[in-house]
Amino acid sequence: MKELHASHEPGCLSWRSWAQTVAVMLFCVGLAPMQVAVKTGAQVLAERGFADLQGKRVGLIVNHTARVGERHLVSLVHEAEGVTVGAIFGPEHGWRGTEEDGVPITDGRDTETGALVYSLYGERRQPSSSMLRGLDVLVYDIQDVGARFYTFISTMGLAMQAAAAADLPFIVLDRPNPLSGSYVSGFVLEPEQTSFVGQYAIPIAHGMTSGELARMIKGAGLLPGLESLRLEVIPMEGYERAMQWPDTQLEWVNTSPNIPGFETALVYPGTCFFEATSASEGRGTRTPFVLLGAPWADGPALVSALTGATLPGVRFAAAAFAPEPTPGMDMNPKLSGQSLEGIRIHVTDRRLYQPVETGIHILHAFYRAAPDRSAFLTRPRWLAKLSGTERLRALLDAGASPETIIGAWESEVAAFVDARASFLLYE
Repeated sequence: MKELHASHEPGCLSWRSWAQTVAVMLFCVGLAPMQVAVKTGAQVLAERGFADLQGKRVGLIVNHTARVGERHLVSLVHEAEGVTVGAIFGPEHGWRGTEEDGVPITDGRDTETGALVYSLYGERRQPSSSMLRGLDVLVYDIQDVGARFYTFISTMGLAMQAAAAADLPFIVLDRPNPLSGSYVSGFVLEPEQTSFVGQYAIPIAHGMTSGELARMIKGAGLLPGLESLRLEVIPMEGYERAMQWPDTQLEWVNTSPNIPGFETALVYPGTCFFEATSASEGRGTRTPFVLLGAPWADGPALVSALTGATLPGVRFAAAAFAPEPTPGMDMNPKLSGQSLEGIRIHVTDRRLYQPVETGIHILHAFYRAAPDRSAFLTRPRWLAKLSGTERLRALLDAGASPETIIGAWESEVAAFVDARASFLLYE
């Protein structure tokens, strides 16, 4: 919901200010806990009057999530005295965030600032030396979802390499990890599975903010050529590791067309596996990654199998749906127009819910129920890229239980948690 303003006259409060005032009053009389919205790195920078960028020609790596309140970062930097927007770089879905998954984005020019807009999702995946010519600094501000295969963090790392090669400082304006900074799960990426949906040897759910991950990419050598990079992270204020998105009090902005809300972001690290199957991952509906189905599926039987697993923080309901072209989300969804049965995920306790573990249980249930299991995994190479390993497919084919599959990554996740410790910024 957009922020509402009662008036711009002196003495009148915006909706957000009014809500915060009420929260303070309730706290003071002991009726509610005190909770103040987290300040993103972009907000912290704006409140400093963009002093860090004074006298500089700035390249902004942003999309539509780069907002401070109702204003886009590009507009705020453009209006800041002594700062020039020299170029804008957009990731997958474009810097306006409107293009569907996998659609190449072309270059252009921003009418507000006059700056050239370069796509980093097309023939090029990182800025070229000519694009960076004349810039004094690169600034990255994109909201991530906390999953390794979400491509924004790949864009960040490749841009870091370009900045290092051009001897430009690289500033990350930090934002929350919606899943929290304490949930870490999934196979660690193996080198042979490196791709744009997996640039780093990290688990599927890495439990790091973009700023923390940037520090690890450089400090742990997760990408080459970064030894000389002048990296700066502008941290958030008020953020704690255990926070999930609703705890931050920040407004959700759709991070991409098929992540329309926090519930989707929460289940996505586990149900994205269905992109590699013949079943629908819910694209072509208003609840992608929450609805899952296939023409041959028996919804009640799947619900019974998954309910028997007693997974924490979730219940399952049988569902019937037919994917169809959905403007603004997916105009060519898998199994379009077909009647499907399957399940709908209902998260009952977001703090207990385990996205990747739950996703493995769901994938296993569909795999076991499929009339032709080899035909169910239609894109085995994509499953390896998403999971980060060939072991997931091998374990499914060998008849391993979900618990065995989950246990296969426990030691590597523990090693990763130890390795990331020195790069963390928040308690």
